[in-house]
Amino acid sequence: MGTEFQMIAKTFKGLENVLAQELVALGANNIQIDRRAVSFTGDKALMYKANIGLRTASRVLKPILTFSAKNADEVYEQVKQLDWSKYLNIKQTFAIDSTVYSDEFRNSQFVKYRVKDAIADWFMEREQKRPSIRIDNPDIYLNIHIAHTQCTLSLDSSGESLHKRGYRDAQTEAPINEALAAGMLLMAGWNGQTDFVDPMCGSGTLLIEAALIALNIPPCIYRTSFAFEQWPDFDAALFDTIYNDDSEEREFTHKIIGCDISPRALKIAEANVKAAGLSKYITLDRRSIADWDAQSKPCLIVTNPPYGERLVQDDLFNLYAQIGETFKHKFTGSTAWVISSSVECLQKIGLHPSQKIDLLNGALECEFREFELFSGRRNDFVREKKTRAPHADANTQPRERLQNKRRFDEKRNDKRDKKPPRDSKNIERTRPYYESRSGKPLLYENKNTRKQ
Repeated sequence: MGTEFQMIAKTFKGLENVLAQELVALGANNIQIDRRAVSFTGDKALMYKANIGLRTASRVLKPILTFSAKNADEVYEQVKQLDWSKYLNIKQTFAIDSTVYSDEFRNSQFVKYRVKDAIADWFMEREQKRPSIRIDNPDIYLNIHIAHTQCTLSLDSSGESLHKRGYRDAQTEAPINEALAAGMLLMAGWNGQTDFVDPMCGSGTLLIEAALIALNIPPCIYRTSFAFEQWPDFDAALFDTIYNDDSEEREFTHKIIGCDISPRALKIAEANVKAAGLSKYITLDRRSIADWDAQSKPCLIVTNPPYGERLVQDDLFNLYAQIGETFKHKFTGSTAWVISSSVECLQKIGLHPSQKIDLLNGALECEFREFELFSGRRNDFVREKKTRAPHADANTQPRERLQNKRRFDEKRNDKRDKKPPRDSKNIERTRPYYESRSGKPLLYENKNTRKQ
């Protein structure tokens, strides 16, 4: 094991506990939950695994300087004291992101400018040249976080937010965030143990994340790069070993079904499923929520219906009432989870929720509600449930170990300074699937998705 250091995995509101569980399963140490973040310690291999394998993280930061400051000039002085040759050279570009929760610092943009000035002046004094700022696709990503007067400067090992998996070919008007979708599925206890249904699937995000979890595939294997690949201490051999390890993938023998009433949404979902190489596992069908037949066996339902931005209130209330009717009469014995920013709409479902979880979908405060679908009277169902063994809470029980594995057989070469466009057209499939070392069929093979 290599030298351990502190890291911070950023996430979205409501997903902190799920992210902490992922880190436990990954082998992280000294895990502490914070506001929209989880801190932990681990070595370089764990940092690589965290970027590839965490489903609910947005980025993984490596703090390099912690200090107290009461104004931007004090920030400048502290940052300038660092030996920046350890992290950056004059030929590289960099960008700075800032998060400020402080009455002392009213302007987060000014804080970024002073950090940039400190770095530039450090290099000018020593080499008479300085690295350049670049907003899009810089070589080095930095983050300055200020809470009151406590400041933390970090290297961002991820680069682009980790919710940008790399498989999305197109999207509908309001797609759900991939990390939020994965978090919802993990909260719902999904691990591929039954059939999965999203009756209002939109662009297919929940379907794709459900398939990745069911197959135990790390979510970020589609990405073309990570920011740590540009760091001076990047270990290419170690990363390739982790990146190409497919030993923990598993079979999935159930069905994943997505439906929507919109032909356009289904066309987008189909493109995304194909880009992710998951067409073998996901079935799409045009169908309204009212058009379901009674299901013969229980399944897990997770869905993200419209919240009201494009529907008038009466139509919206009728939609949610129909959701309740379909759940109650067509999915008896199943469990359903629904997310919505409208409590009024959720109440129109007409079913008693067994759980309510507060989440944030974009800028919208939402509730994520669980409905246990049973026949007969609720009192009889509750009485029978109490006689059974207690059900493990999906939010508190440790998940099975999330391993990081790689299925692409095309090795990444050493030309790491080039970044191919992140276009799904660069994904080629030479055969529908290939076999892992165990001889089991895996996902569709995606070619040329890593840096050349």
